[in-house]
Amino acid sequence: MAKTSNNQALREHLVKLLKGGDAHATFEQATQSFPTDLQGKRPKGAEHSPWEVLEHLRIAQWDILDFSRNPKYKEREWPKEYWPETQEPPSKSAWAKSVKAFQSDLQKICDLVSDPKTDLYAKIPHGNGQTILREALVVADHNAYHLGEMVLLKRQLGAWAPTVRQ
Repeated sequence: MAKTSNNQALREHLVKLLKGGDAHATFEQATQSFPTDLQGKRPKGAEHSPWEVLEHLRIAQWDILDFSRNPKYKEREWPKEYWPETQEPPSKSAWAKSVKAFQSDLQKICDLVSDPKTDLYAKIPHGNGQTILREALVVADHNAYHLGEMVLLKRQLGAWAPTVRQ
């Protein structure tokens, strides 16, 4: 019985880590209310614009989700296929579409991790030693890194309005 409750606790901790908010800003805080005219701007010294970071987050997370559950997964070319082709969103609706797709894929990862039928420790058959646990941790780590980058860009562009923690 302890193993089951430990497994459940691990799943809950993973989901909380994936959704963020304890030790860093959430995805929503980093991306919401981002002024349209600043989404494609690179502050002085920045390598990427907020749009590029958002799209990279979306693409990388989708790729990890696809790898985690698709036996016919095809590896993307690094770095070309992990970053958008443009510095600015290609349309007025692109930012919102990217945000929605990221959130949808994040929920799918959380659902996969939460499902008691998912063996977090089993090697992914088409991988080379990876597990769902490892992939969930990679997503959480990668997202936290780039969300920090997004917050920094938002600050540099004068668009960050920090929220007060209760």
